Amino acid sequence: MNLKISFFVIAIAAGLQCGAQTIVKCTNSHIRYSGRIAMTDSTAELSWSASSITVNFSGTGISAVLKDERSDNNYNVIVDGRVTSIIHPELTKKTYQLATGLPAGKHTLELFKRTEWAMGKTWFYQFELNKGDKILSPPTAQKRKIEFFGNSITCGYADEDTTGKDRGTSPYENGYLSYAAITARHFNAEMHNTSKSGIGITVSWFPLIMSEMYDRLDATDPNSKWDFSKYTPQVVVINLFQNDSWIVKLPDNEQFKARFGTTPPTPEFIINAYQSFVKTVRAKYPDAKIICILGSMDATRAGSPWPGYIDKAVAGLNDKNIYTHFIPYKNTNGHPSVKEQQTMADDLIGFMEKSITW
Repeated sequence: MNLKISFFVIAIAAGLQCGAQTIVKCTNSHIRYSGRIAMTDSTAELSWSASSITVNFSGTGISAVLKDERSDNNYNVIVDGRVTSIIHPELTKKTYQLATGLPAGKHTLELFKRTEWAMGKTWFYQFELNKGDKILSPPTAQKRKIEFFGNSITCGYADEDTTGKDRGTSPYENGYLSYAAITARHFNAEMHNTSKSGIGITVSWFPLIMSEMYDRLDATDPNSKWDFSKYTPQVVVINLFQNDSWIVKLPDNEQFKARFGTTPPTPEFIINAYQSFVKTVRAKYPDAKIICILGSMDATRAGSPWPGYIDKAVAGLNDKNIYTHFIPYKNTNGHPSVKEQQTMADDLIGFMEKSITW
C-alpha cells in the first residue's frame, strides 16, 4: 500500500514538473537560426563554427535540451547582448540552464557555437521556459549578410590559448572572438562561417580542400549539399592560402603527394586554382561583393609570393566587384590571439568601410 501511494505521489510530482514548463520545440517558428543547420522534426543539428540559435522570450529564465556528438563543443550563452556563460554539452541528452533570475520582462537569448565542425555536431531539441513565461516574436533578421570562407584563422583556432602553446583543442577556440565574427557584429550582419582549420585551395593538412567542402551542409558527408538559395550574402570574404603556403614546400607530406605527386605546383597552377574557386563562389552569389584577403600569419610576411598570386588571380577575372586586401603579418608565433584577431577585424572593417557599399 505504501509503495502504491509513493508511486502515485511521484507520478503527480512528475506531472506538475512537466506542467510547470513552457516547451519550445526546435521547429518553432519563433526561433531564429543562423548558419548551415540541418533540421529534422525533432532536432536542429549544429556543426559549423558561429552557428547560432536566438530566441526572444518574456520571463525570468530559460533552459535548453542538447546532446553532443563527442562532448567536444563549447557554446557562448548570450543574454541581452552580453556573454554570460559558456556551456559544454555532454554525450547524453540533457537540460542545461542557460539563464535564471532575470528581471521579469522581455529578454533575448542566443546560443553561439564557438567551435568548428571538426569538434563534432550538437543536437538542439528544445527550449524550456518557466510556467507563465512566453515565447515572443522572433528577433528581426539582419538586413546585411556576410559569408566567410576560411581556415583556422577564421575559425578562431587557439585564440584563447594564452600560454603560447598554440593549442587548437576546443577549450582554446572561440569563434565569437575571431576577426570574422567581430567584423560581422560591427556591421550588424548575419554571418555564415564556412571554414575549417588546416584547409587550403590546392592542398590541406587532410584529404579535403575548400572546393570540395564549400557546398556541404554536413561537412563530413560529401553527399550532403547546402541549399544556397537559403542564404544570400551581400559580402563574401575569402581568407585562404595560409596552409597551401606551407604544404607546397613539403614534398614528403602525404597530402602533397596525393595532390601533386612528386612535383610542386607551379605559380600558374596555384593562381588558376584560386581563380577557379572565386569563379565558383561568384556563380553561387552573382551579386555579392567578394573580398579576397590574406593574413595575418606568415603568408603575408614580406617577400611572400602568395598575395601576388591572389592579385593575379583576381585581375584575371576582370570583375569590378571582386577586391583584394592583405592584412599585415602579425610577426608572432602561432595563430592570432584574441588581441590579434581584433587587430585583423579593425583592418578588415577599415577596408570595408572605405571600399564596400551594402
